Amino acid sequence: MSVTTPRGFRSSGVAAGLKSTGRPDVAVVVNDGPDHHAAAVFTANRVAAAPVYWSRQVIADGRADAVVLNSGGANACTGAPGFQDTHATAEHAAEQLGVSATDILVCSTGLIGERLPMEQLLTGVRSAAETLADDGGQAAAEAIMTTDSVAKTASFTDGRYAIGGMAKGAGMLAPGLATMLAVLTTDAVLPAEDLDRYLREAVRTTFNRTDSDGCMSTNDTVILMSSGASGAVPEAGAFQEGLRSVCADLARQLIGDAEGAGHDIAIEVVHAASEEDAEEVGRAVARSNLFKTAIFGRDPNWGRVLSAVGTTQAAFEPDRLDVAINGVQICRGGGIGDPRDLVDLAAREVHVLIDLHAGQDAATIWTNDLTHDYVHENSAYSS
Repeated sequence: MSVTTPRGFRSSGVAAGLKSTGRPDVAVVVNDGPDHHAAAVFTANRVAAAPVYWSRQVIADGRADAVVLNSGGANACTGAPGFQDTHATAEHAAEQLGVSATDILVCSTGLIGERLPMEQLLTGVRSAAETLADDGGQAAAEAIMTTDSVAKTASFTDGRYAIGGMAKGAGMLAPGLATMLAVLTTDAVLPAEDLDRYLREAVRTTFNRTDSDGCMSTNDTVILMSSGASGAVPEAGAFQEGLRSVCADLARQLIGDAEGAGHDIAIEVVHAASEEDAEEVGRAVARSNLFKTAIFGRDPNWGRVLSAVGTTQAAFEPDRLDVAINGVQICRGGGIGDPRDLVDLAAREVHVLIDLHAGQDAATIWTNDLTHDYVHENSAYSS
């Protein structure tokens, strides 16, 4: 259940000394073909990391032979020298793999504003290239972890072809994407333009609806590569749903491992005038610190939900809003509903249902509560 679940892929993860803990910090994923088609989406942050600039150029022709990833340093806000480091990483990987540097995608994650220790990184790339294996997906997933507590992998198969994936991320989760790196693979036969279309649609309703803390990273990257090794040409709808299910699984794991979180919160908005309205409302609630701290305190304070909904441009009438938390409709018609003490918030998962009574569209945003542990972890992140 990883990036090496589909045929035609090898991967590895090694410790190169980028992390002070000595844990694995360099991963490589290689597409052995016969096809080398690829697509990717990147952060919308205008302050983008050097690997993002490099990989945007690499993916422009729809081909990628490999991905090199490192944790232990973001290589963001490092100027021209940082871009040169990314280029050098790709060149070194290309030498080890016998391919062109312009077909090597590069991803980094970690602290912003510091140069990578290139001697250790390049040594790690060489070691990773030498240890590539067709069952190396778990090792690669572990090597890209930063504040993650567990490695995140997922897969889908219909018997003819497979889709695999890995992701990292536990904070700064907000569109575009999250503070995350994700590599997805498939052995289905698909051209690059189809991969791009499927990937963007899958990301739109999964990773882009994962909003832990409203903070957007400089390094977000999601890559999809196809080897064509199965020889199977998938039906469009089935492949789209399979890819969406893998992305949804990984996105859910990101929220489940969010820094310091005690609750995973699904904010489902229904009967909206448009999908965009539903998403805007869900995101407004997800980004309300008042709401998030209330859930942390196990207080079903529906007034904080309504006040967040009211800040949006969505179509609704205030006196028609309904809100339920974990199945108890505590707000009815914009006013008092069932007693809030009926709501049980002891479990990890929380479901908030907001009915706008304005149309037929819906969307769900996943977030988490705001805790003391989140503040502690992020206040000490650089040290």
